[in-house]
Amino acid sequence: QVQLDESGGGLVQPGGSLRLSCAASGTIFSISTMGWYRQAPGKERELVADITFTGYKKYRDSVKGRFTISRDKHKNVVYLQMNSLRPEHRAVYYCKLVQPRLTYWGQGNQVTVSS
Repeated sequence: QVQLDESGGGLVQPGGSLRLSCAASGTIFSISTMGWYRQAPGKERELVADITFTGYKKYRDSVKGRFTISRDKHKNVVYLQMNSLRPEHRAVYYCKLVQPRLTYWGQGNQVTVSS
């Protein structure tokens, strides 16, 4: 089994920054992809960014240049650095781990951007 523990969400003012962390524990295969999704109220869950085991990164167009995903393969931790946050970035952010034939989700972390 795999468990994903997320942290780092919260309330931030517009223009501020947050860093989300997701630590995976359990049976983690080296060939895994980790990433972040978000779900805003009344909307579907959508990809924000993900990173493969080789370090290839993929971003949603709207967050390019603003958000940065990184990964510590040795510790099985993935990060999402979010800068210049706007109210429209408000959502529950979920960590996702994809392994051969298995997908795991974190519990979700609320990010609120408001003055």
